[in-house]
Amino acid sequence: MKRRTNGTIPAFSDPLGETLHLLKLTGTLYCRSELTAPWGIDMPAFEGHMMFHVVTGGHCWLDVEGEEPRLLQQGSLALVPQGHGHRIRSDPGDNVVPLFDIPVESVSDRYEIMRYGGTGELTHLTCGVVRFDHVAGRQLITLLPQVLVIDTWGDEESSWLQSTLRFIAREAREPQPGGETVITHLADILIIQAIRSWIDSVPETERGWLAALRDKQIGKALAAMHREPEKDWTVVSLAKAVGMSRSGFSARFTSLVGESAKRYLTRWRMQLARLELQESADSLAVLADRFGYQSEAAFSRAFRREFGVPPGSVRHRHRQSLD
Repeated sequence: MKRRTNGTIPAFSDPLGETLHLLKLTGTLYCRSELTAPWGIDMPAFEGHMMFHVVTGGHCWLDVEGEEPRLLQQGSLALVPQGHGHRIRSDPGDNVVPLFDIPVESVSDRYEIMRYGGTGELTHLTCGVVRFDHVAGRQLITLLPQVLVIDTWGDEESSWLQSTLRFIAREAREPQPGGETVITHLADILIIQAIRSWIDSVPETERGWLAALRDKQIGKALAAMHREPEKDWTVVSLAKAVGMSRSGFSARFTSLVGESAKRYLTRWRMQLARLELQESADSLAVLADRFGYQSEAAFSRAFRREFGVPPGSVRHRHRQSLD
């Protein structure tokens, strides 16, 4: 049975914060590196993933195509949000070696140690490859710059960052029950803290998803759709709940977000549904109800319109990729 809203929206004091709360990371791999100059590593592209580097001792240079090389000092946290290939090295002119040509010591399935380089200055670097498993994270990644560097940590923040990294290293070296969960949650904290710092540092814009989330009324409507996508939200019910006229709400939503509320809700539901198809064994009928459709047929039609293929083919392809 399709669940229906009573027309009220829960009170969200911070729609942007509510959306950040949805961010979860999976597929985490960490590598702790002890690198002695001269050294250089050519990082391949990891499509659909985010890469990060934290300098815990010494310094290095980060070079992403199309961007000026960035010097990373001790305490710097650098994100490459779209997973583009890039280079890290002791000095801008040093030669680079492909990542997978450098031997590593495997401590666990999720943690490696790399010792590489010449006989010069030592740099300690912790790197990771992570992936957002929620549509909120994937939406946010499209808005982030190619390179995001946080190197203005205060003394208190720097100490907290180093303590967090030491905790991650200990958990990976000495696996205990629940250790992977602890590591994943710590990764959430590191990445989300960096994103929050970036959001706080950029000027508020008049258009776009972040501007819409910051808007008192449109942000409230977005947060409601994010939290309860199965509800029968309409332009009329959303407008009434946020205290706007139907026409005023519709025009402001489209102006800020770049598409209508109806289109946004459908796209959000379908993105969530595609993830569920890949990660759960629930039937199409169950998924149809979960995302607010009265029948499996209606759900399948909406899915095909969004992605050009039936939902069953997504699940089939995902299973084949795992075999």
